[in-house]
Amino acid sequence: MAGRLEGKATIITGGASGMGKAMAHLFAAEGAKLILADISGKQDEVAASVNTEAYGFQADISNEDDVKALVAFAEEKFGRLDVLCNNAGFGGGMAPLHEQTTELWDKVHSTNIKGAFFGIKYGVISMLKTGGGAIVNTTSASGVVGWKHHSVYGAAKAGVNQLTKTAALDYSDKNIRINAIAPGTIWTGLVEASKTHAEPPADFPVLAGIPLGRWGLAEDIANAALFLASDESKYITGVILPVDGGYSIGFSGMGAERPGIVSVNTDGT
Repeated sequence: MAGRLEGKATIITGGASGMGKAMAHLFAAEGAKLILADISGKQDEVAASVNTEAYGFQADISNEDDVKALVAFAEEKFGRLDVLCNNAGFGGGMAPLHEQTTELWDKVHSTNIKGAFFGIKYGVISMLKTGGGAIVNTTSASGVVGWKHHSVYGAAKAGVNQLTKTAALDYSDKNIRINAIAPGTIWTGLVEASKTHAEPPADFPVLAGIPLGRWGLAEDIANAALFLASDESKYITGVILPVDGGYSIGFSGMGAERPGIVSVNTDGT
């Protein structure tokens, strides 16, 4: 039986760890051909570990030339680009707005929103050559609802949400679908304890305000990305899909007692 992404030429940014690595293994199992882009230098190792045709490509997504070269590399290897997962991101620091620095603003926005812009731009240029494709952006629940001490990061992710919607309209008549996933509290990336525990320990507290009562896992994000990248979602474009255990939909009903998420950045890649 053919996989859900059988033969699809796919780029995953931030593909060497966390949610991007989970996407890489799941997409490979579903038949995708992969380019795994990462700034860390670990992308070749992950590419070698997946059971598909896969290549690593070291790139800084905040650098336009790097992103342009990344898409060109996919075209060189596969002749086309069918799927792009704009997953790489930078969490930044947590602090009240007046304590945030201009330097941090520039770094967070350069990676998270400018990087997404470059990915969409050059992904679309490639997909226009071959008749369409699917782009999946990784944003954050902090770009959908307010998270205390996340002003800089939340503003960047809210910007990616709007890029997703407007780009979806720009290319809806070109068979290019553009959607986004908004992760909530995910056990990966910037959660310190995830560096020593693959899954949350039984006694590890669940953050307040999560209706489903558990931490999300990288595989939860990968499953959502697979759906939005596949033809199963071929009548869906411009959506921001929360994968957050109900955090964002429950927000308004929790009122002033809702403590929010104040201790960790949790949707890093």
